[in-house]
Amino acid sequence: MSFEVITMGRIGVDVYPLQTGVSLREVESFGKFLGGSPTNVAVAAARYGRSAAVITRTGADPFGEYLHDALRGFGVDDRYVTAVPGLPTPVTFCEIFPPDHFPLYFYREPKAPDLEIHAHELDLEAIREADVLWVTVTGLSQEPSRTATLAALEARGRRGATILDLDYRPMFWDSREEAGEQVARALPHVTVAVGNLDEWETAVGTRDPRGAIAAARDRGIGLAVVKQGPRGVLAARGPEVVEVPPVPVEVVNGLGAGDAFGGALVYGLLQGWEPARAVRLANAAGAYVASKLACADDMPTLDQLAEVPA
Repeated sequence: MSFEVITMGRIGVDVYPLQTGVSLREVESFGKFLGGSPTNVAVAAARYGRSAAVITRTGADPFGEYLHDALRGFGVDDRYVTAVPGLPTPVTFCEIFPPDHFPLYFYREPKAPDLEIHAHELDLEAIREADVLWVTVTGLSQEPSRTATLAALEARGRRGATILDLDYRPMFWDSREEAGEQVARALPHVTVAVGNLDEWETAVGTRDPRGAIAAARDRGIGLAVVKQGPRGVLAARGPEVVEVPPVPVEVVNGLGAGDAFGGALVYGLLQGWEPARAVRLANAAGAYVASKLACADDMPTLDQLAEVPA
């Protein structure tokens, strides 16, 4: 079977407090949700009616079984999700202080199973045939996932939408410089790169949005998407540069907004839309999820996005 969308990388259980505006030391009840950025992107794509699969690994434990159940429930194919004996399924806690403070606490020791993806286990034919491959910088942080991620990118030969989510998380790296070195190995194989100003600085050495776009062009990246926070999103394809303003929203939990953005961007690319139209939909999706508590559970449908004010 071929898939329209394959994502690869992090998965885990997100544990969100059901009380907001207080420290975890004071929280009394929590909700349990599917998590992990590329996994959420696959869920978002499935919500738009696209066939999606995720390549990742869990622990051989009840949390891992829960993640399989959740993926199937969202319509995401889980055939490439396997268990790693001896490693626990990661759990991530967050604190919720709207509108813009959402500290995360990752429990991924002694090692996250999603960093145990091996190149020889990849279905390279399916990866080549997918219309979209979405991978993240986190997958480059450790072996054997690093080699597997690069193998998946190389197998694509820059076919279709081969997307790198710049997703730089300092806690997963010894230094920004190390992350930058590994991102530099991946960029020659991608056609689309997506990230915020800090992530673009890690990738190409500058926080200046137009400088980042110029650097992306120099590396042969067909579409560069630069998230500028309250200034909106800058997107460049070839000589065309568009700036799309943000969608105002009352934030409940901002953690899933980027993944919702990614899933909607994928949908727009599959539809063959121009960058401005795709980014407008992505902004709307990000705003929609930011107004909700969960990430994967609250990924919108197209009908729901039609109700988001521009």
